[in-house]
Amino acid sequence: MRIRLDPDRCQGHARCFGLSPELFDVDDYGYSSLNFEGEVPTELEEKARLAIANCPEYAIEEVE
Repeated sequence: MRIRLDPDRCQGHARCFGLSPELFDVDDYGYSSLNFEGEVPTELEEKARLAIANCPEYAIEEVE
């Protein structure tokens, strides 16, 4: 599984970080970024899906 975060859509809610700090980082304003490259570790795939489902701006998506 791979995910992408669109920084132009992110509005700084930081829900992804709250749900999955292993995958996301936030700046001082709450704007998110991925803190890894490549494939989501298998044991964190469920947390990645949870972050995708809870992003109010649809800034996170799974990519094939």
